[in-house]
Amino acid sequence: MSAKQFTSVWTREPRKTTSPGRTREVIVQAAVELLDEEGLDGLSMRKLGAKLSAGATSLYWYVANKDELLELAYDEMWGELKVPDPEEVGWREAASVLAYSMRQAMLRHPWAASLVGRLPALGPNAIQTAGRMREVFAAAGFKGMDVDYAVNTLNSYVFGITLPEIAFNKAMAGHEYDPEHMRTMVRRAARDFPDMLERVNMDAYDNPDTVRAVAFDFGLLSVLDGLERRLTT
Repeated sequence: MSAKQFTSVWTREPRKTTSPGRTREVIVQAAVELLDEEGLDGLSMRKLGAKLSAGATSLYWYVANKDELLELAYDEMWGELKVPDPEEVGWREAASVLAYSMRQAMLRHPWAASLVGRLPALGPNAIQTAGRMREVFAAAGFKGMDVDYAVNTLNSYVFGITLPEIAFNKAMAGHEYDPEHMRTMVRRAARDFPDMLERVNMDAYDNPDTVRAVAFDFGLLSVLDGLERRLTT
């Protein structure tokens, strides 16, 4: 059995522009806008061509298929992440800003959640961000493979807490949120666990975004505390 060959839009040189005003950058920006509006299921070469007043066939000069287009759009999301210089603000502050900007970028572009682990993040923005993340944890004092493990730990935390949030937002899209109904559901589900109900702030269900923001902050601080602890053991 022959091994499957790895392919990526980033493994070949981009083709030159053939139409005035239509570059690969313009096409990718239009794709991101379409993805933000309609999600992954709403993206097609036909719709993208219509948005750009171009035939779908002409777009294949710039990208070989839809997956290549998604790779390009995915890298645009990575380009929105902020990673301050750890030498200026300290490694914990730099890691915190990165984590928050990663969460916000994914919430702005929820379609990207379905691409995590599915498409390679080999674009210039993703590679630059990965390099700067390594600088953050190297500045903290991690060495060798521990730098990569620390990067993976932070990534896993942000992805792990943000992906369910995106899924919930998608499920609730177009539906009016009833906080009183949610409180009733929680009380019913936890009726056999009174200690749990005592600790649940039922008023928080008036604003689930606040609950998620507080939870994200708590978890992030805990992750950073744990990573910092490893540096002293």
